[in-house]
Amino acid sequence: MRARYLIRHMNPSNRAELLGPLLKSVSRSFYLTLRILPGTMRDPIGLAYLLARAADTIVDTSLIPPQRRLQLLLSLREQVNGTRDDAALAIIAGEVPGQQAQLDERVLLERLGDALAILPHLSASDVVAVRDIVTTLTTGMEFDLRTFPDETSGRIAALHEFDELDRYTYLVAGCVGEFWTKMTYAHMPGVLKAQPQSMLTRGVRFGKALQMTNVLRDCARDLGIGRCYLPMSLLARHRFTPEALLDPQASQRARPVLYDLLRTTLALYREAVDYTLAIPQAAIRLRLACLWPIMIGLDTLVLLARNDAWLDPERVSKIRRNDVYRIMAVSMPLMASNALVRNWTEKRMRMIEAAISDATRP
Repeated sequence: MRARYLIRHMNPSNRAELLGPLLKSVSRSFYLTLRILPGTMRDPIGLAYLLARAADTIVDTSLIPPQRRLQLLLSLREQVNGTRDDAALAIIAGEVPGQQAQLDERVLLERLGDALAILPHLSASDVVAVRDIVTTLTTGMEFDLRTFPDETSGRIAALHEFDELDRYTYLVAGCVGEFWTKMTYAHMPGVLKAQPQSMLTRGVRFGKALQMTNVLRDCARDLGIGRCYLPMSLLARHRFTPEALLDPQASQRARPVLYDLLRTTLALYREAVDYTLAIPQAAIRLRLACLWPIMIGLDTLVLLARNDAWLDPERVSKIRRNDVYRIMAVSMPLMASNALVRNWTEKRMRMIEAAISDATRP
């Protein structure tokens, strides 16, 4: 009965707690970005993040068989899209939280009813947008569960063509750039002067740039659980198989694969920079919310381009929390000038290109 009550009646204190302390505890660096957004954008974006994070936690719970995770994921999607089912919520709360090592993730799954209770109290257009983005994101998660083997099976599967990777990056991140853009036009009318379709296209590529960064950074870890997002067609071109990438010693020989994908990712980042610079300088909060992930992503790619052991799960190219705070500090004076933003990002891109050039020089 409690789940039905929570879906029908929203407690304001629950809303404040979920979109405040709980969101902060499960979102890490994203919360920093969220807090600087204009106020009216925070609730729909924050709620979408919470619901997607709950879905992601279900999908990542390897102690539950993949087929069962898929059933729970689809059940949650139905809940987000308006199907009220107390029993389904109770099943998720009963099966998944107990398998989580992180207390905050357990709490989120146990509080799904509270999160869903917030949704009907958003504006009608925001309800549609949140449902759309969570549906698309969970479609990407569904793709993972249907495409790759059980993490404990010892088997490995790979995407076949780059088009599959491109579609995947849209489903799990490109759609977020699209959603972000729609929220900006809806909640900050008149701020974006560019045509919506142009910004939506750039927003998709912005999200894809960030996900490609994740794919490359997390490649070794993903290979270890049987997931190879690097397309077979690309690997075959460089005479590699997914199984061969499991050997950390293959890092050096497989660098041409990395370089091909780094070049693709840099092209996406240039679109992300154009997206950010299309935001007026007066909209400082919105510009910073876009610039921070670009700066973090490009610094991550610099580490990757210089990492001779990028396939070693013990040597992940990941920037430290102190680096995040440094980036935040550096970004403040950059905001005053499009030229300064362009110079900072182009410098990082040249560093990546130089690392590729030095390594491929005869």
